[in-house]
Amino acid sequence: MIQHPHTLETQITKTVRLNYLLHLPRDYDRAQKFPLILFLHGSGERGNDLEQIKRFGIPRMLEARDDFPFIVVSPQCPTESDWVVLMDDLIALLDHTLENFAVDRARVYLTGLSMGGRGAYQLAFITPQSFAAMVVISARRPDVLRAPDRASALKHIPIWIFHGAQDTRVPANESIEIERALRDVSGNVRLTIYPDAGHDAWTRTYENPKLYDWLLEHKKLDAEERR
Repeated sequence: MIQHPHTLETQITKTVRLNYLLHLPRDYDRAQKFPLILFLHGSGERGNDLEQIKRFGIPRMLEARDDFPFIVVSPQCPTESDWVVLMDDLIALLDHTLENFAVDRARVYLTGLSMGGRGAYQLAFITPQSFAAMVVISARRPDVLRAPDRASALKHIPIWIFHGAQDTRVPANESIEIERALRDVSGNVRLTIYPDAGHDAWTRTYENPKLYDWLLEHKKLDAEERR
């Protein structure tokens, strides 16, 4: 029997739903533009209770201060799901934020810890033009970045990776390998290994003011500037 080739081309509509925390700077005013951080939490904060997100990372830090100069969007991954399968949801949330808040689109930053760091890598791989810089902490590489040539998709994004040398949940070698892969494609990457830290390499990282100074040093380049 002869099999005839065919192509399907159609449009589909997808409904996405994400609960999230939103932080606006104390001096927020739509007449100005503010830098944005998209923060992705780890596996332990999944669910439908936004209070869980405040246990770690930037949301925890924001509970103790009201002078943080960034807009911060912190979505919550549903129970039994994973950021790597919620790319459409995250892109929709980012688009919504850009359209509805006074965001400086040249200063949009991405960060995540553990499962959130893996999700951050994958989101940056899918939409690298969206981010001026990213910070990844205690994370494995997602499968989409394990092929040798895939790291080149991130080469134009400044990336600062953090890991604890004593991490028994996600070995530090995961971060060492992706740093090596990024350097092999001339990526803009730096790696900090804390000799005494375990899986929690994020508390000291997010509490360090120099991290946010580093983020603000970077603005997104357009296609012409990259050439």
